[in-house]
Parts: sequence; C-alpha cells; structure tokens
Amino acid sequence: MITKKQKETLDFLNTYSKNKGYAPSLDEIRAHFKLASVSTAHYYIKKLQKEGYLEKVSNQPRSINLNSNEVIRTIVPKKIESFSVPVLGSASAGPATIFAEANISGYLKVSRNDLNKKDGIFALRVEGDSMNKAKIDGKNLVEGDFVLIDSEYKNPKNGDYVLSVIDGCANLKRFEKDTKTGTIRLLSESKNPKHKPIYVSSEDDFMVNGRIILVVKK
Repeated sequence: MITKKQKETLDFLNTYSKNKGYAPSLDEIRAHFKLASVSTAHYYIKKLQKEGYLEKVSNQPRSINLNSNEVIRTIVPKKIESFSVPVLGSASAGPATIFAEANISGYLKVSRNDLNKKDGIFALRVEGDSMNKAKIDGKNLVEGDFVLIDSEYKNPKNGDYVLSVIDGCANLKRFEKDTKTGTIRLLSESKNPKHKPIYVSSEDDFMVNGRIILVVKK
C-alpha cells in the first residue's frame, strides 16, 4: 500500500512524462512538492518501485540517479492490469463502535483480475472478529485485512455483506430485512459467540454506505 503523498508523486510523474516526453529529475520532484530535501523524493521513487508502480525503460532521454549503482532512464507506470483505490480508515467487524471517517490514509493496489471497476470503490481495514466466518469469494474477514466497498450500491438485498453507518459509527455485517415488518438486522458471522445481531430502529441514524465486493488479505 502506498501513501497519499506517494500517490500524488506517481500522478505528477505521469503528467510530467506525458507532457514532456521524459521523466522529471529528483530535484524537480522536490521543488514541485516543496520537499525539504532530494532524499525525500528519492524515498518516494524507491517506494513506488518496490510496490510495482514504476518500471525501468531504457534508451530514453532523461535519467534519474537513484544511487551509485542504479539509473532509471525514465519513469512510467508499469504496464500491469492493476489500479489503486483509496483506503478510508477502518470499520468495525464487531459492535458499531468505530467512528466513520472519510480521510484517505493511503492507497491499495488491486489487480483488475480481481476487480473490474474502479469508480466508487474504496477500501477499509477490518477491525474486530465478528465476521471471521463470512466468506466473500472464499476469503473470510480477519482483523487487519482490507475490504473493498462499492459505494454506489445503496439498495442491499438479504444476504449482502454491507458497510453501514449507525449513529456515525461504521460496521461490516450481513444485511437482512424482514419483508413483512421492514425490520432490519445486521448479522455477525463469527467463531466468537458473543456477537449478537444489531437491530436497526427508527430512532437510529442509519444508512448503508455500500456493499463488500472483495477481501484483500493482510
């Protein structure tokens, strides 16, 4: 996973390379982001390389010296079928006790083989053990894992695994609605018997923020 600043660096590299035909220097990266030193720009580049976002391309007009043994002729996105989705903090797979905060804490790289859409998708880190028996494409939700949320999915069906917000607190549960009474229950699927259904009443400030579509193991 890369940070917001590293993602901004990658976007700058893409734009600069497209406009100029070659990559920016480390000093140009430093100047663009008003960094304290070139070493910080160097760190971002190395991190992006390590995470697989950049590759070396030979016979290009501009080079960036990363160290005495390595020269990158130009920097471009790797030609892999993947993209990044923002990580918006954590959500509880236990009682609804973690406050929902829409602050980007980083980015998670996801293969297009696993996910065929990008718009409206974000990631959350799983907190708690109330969904460790739930299976999404064969993967259970263990604390520390990431779940990808389709935020455009607002009308859940019985059996859907959803992200909901109750009185400002985010939680991950299986959705169930009684067709006769309209009563909504949010159900745990856990090896821990202490987790009980959450009944949503008319007094609750409740909304479904999307459906869980993928689990990315920690």
